[in-house]
Amino acid sequence: MITEQAPGKLYIAGEYAVLEQDCPAILVAVNQFIRVSIIKSKSKTGLIHSKQYSQSSIHWVRHGAKMVIDNRDNPFEYILAAISYTERFCLEQKVKMKVYDLYVNSDLDSSDGKKYGLGSSAAVTVATVKAILRFYNVAFSNELVYKLSAISHYSVQGNGSAGDIAASVYGGWIAYQTFDKQWLANELAHKTLSEVVNEAWPGLKIQLLTPPAGLKLMIGWSQKPASTSRLVDETNANKAALNGQYQEFLRLSRKCVLKMIAGFEQQDIQLIKKQIRVNRKLLQHFAQINQIAIEIPRLSQLINIAESFGGAAKTSGAGNGDCGIVIADANTDTAYLEDKWRQNGIMPLDFRVHQIRVAD
Repeated sequence: MITEQAPGKLYIAGEYAVLEQDCPAILVAVNQFIRVSIIKSKSKTGLIHSKQYSQSSIHWVRHGAKMVIDNRDNPFEYILAAISYTERFCLEQKVKMKVYDLYVNSDLDSSDGKKYGLGSSAAVTVATVKAILRFYNVAFSNELVYKLSAISHYSVQGNGSAGDIAASVYGGWIAYQTFDKQWLANELAHKTLSEVVNEAWPGLKIQLLTPPAGLKLMIGWSQKPASTSRLVDETNANKAALNGQYQEFLRLSRKCVLKMIAGFEQQDIQLIKKQIRVNRKLLQHFAQINQIAIEIPRLSQLINIAESFGGAAKTSGAGNGDCGIVIADANTDTAYLEDKWRQNGIMPLDFRVHQIRVAD
């Protein structure tokens, strides 16, 4: 049996703006994993099994009189897409297809099945791609896994930056800029998958960052799950109407995140903390003009408690639930801060940054 794993992720800064080209974000991989195991089937029938996903709900929307199933929160859709594109790539390498059983195990949900917001759809996509490539004995690099995973994930989600894919593939702290989606769609329509993954993707940037000595990452969970894909849908629908304000948000977010990247490069915790606070204000304004709830009351409470202890805090990812993050230093009484969180219904998550050895 072959087993591959991929870590979950958290956004540190640059959310929403990262959907556009030339707008960087900072993410971190955490030591909670999805593991995919694969073994040759003993029969002519293959199996895909996950204990965690067996009770997965299906969402649907009404388009006029028609019910339309929204499968973007269904992890099996990402697994099937990852299988489809990875096998397509393997077929182009003249690999003979086999029948196999695939088992998925996840740490990315709480014990009662609620999502932490760690990018489970990205992690399961990455782990599936790696497992299948290993099963077929096809050599792979981080870049190949990222590109196959990004194509697979985007084919299901239809939006997003694939930053969570990058974090799951490369691990650690990363600065990320997304690729040109229209270019990729056109290339996939006219070239083989092998040709596309071997090309340079316009706009794509993935940079590994080294955090300053003494920097502490704290994570608080609101215990309220959120749906990233639907929040992104809402903001995408408003882009044209908010054109001027949206472009200004992108400009300011880019400026903020570039300064934060400089904070990593200069090993300056105070600069990073300052930009975390700037990014929070940008997201609050973005939520206001889009009339969406990013910083729900539980997350505001999480942030305000952290700030009272000298930590720099904000929402992580799409918001509206899930997690908040805190950049703290040696002067932060983290134990007392976490006690205050617990008293207010916020669960501290004792996760660590997960580094991945370079496979390139």
